[in-house]
Amino acid sequence: MRARAHGAHVADVSARLRRITVQIEVAGKSVGSGVIWRSDGLIVTNAHVVAAAQRARIVLPGGRAADGRLLGEDQERDLAALVIEENGLSAAEIRDSDTARVGELVVASGTPLGLVGAITTGIIHGVPHPRVGGRSVLLADLRLEPGNSGGPLADADGRVIGINAMVAGGLAVAVPSNAVSRFVASLPRRASATP
Repeated sequence: MRARAHGAHVADVSARLRRITVQIEVAGKSVGSGVIWRSDGLIVTNAHVVAAAQRARIVLPGGRAADGRLLGEDQERDLAALVIEENGLSAAEIRDSDTARVGELVVASGTPLGLVGAITTGIIHGVPHPRVGGRSVLLADLRLEPGNSGGPLADADGRVIGINAMVAGGLAVAVPSNAVSRFVASLPRRASATP
């Protein structure tokens, strides 16, 4: 009975993450994932996903596409923000990444190898600390593939605690949600207005 209840909970969290995860295409190719950070069309992803392109095609949950315009980048943190002309989107619930604990269950969503809405689970391996390039990161013991970049790393309740960026030493590396929130707050006024 407990196993069924746990499985149903993971399935519910997975469905919630799929509603906030988008596929990003640049020059007609699927290059990664993104997170609907706000309901007014603000999408957060990795800078290396958009590769300085001023425009990207954003495939929303359900398959509808929208034109995304680059609003800002932080190459050092590997973050980028895109905006689409949409309102009322399902947006991520953000959790304070400083509260993440080693051993905590985490779930990642994305479009690995072009597979839309794929889910993988694991645990937090290391909490924010300057491990990669002097930047504070979250490390997770879960499987990421090309295309997961820019997608959400979430806790067992579906709250986003990071943006998946890369794999290092067999571990998933994510930009902590607190760093992402600071990046979003630094964007032009159009992007930082409350929805």
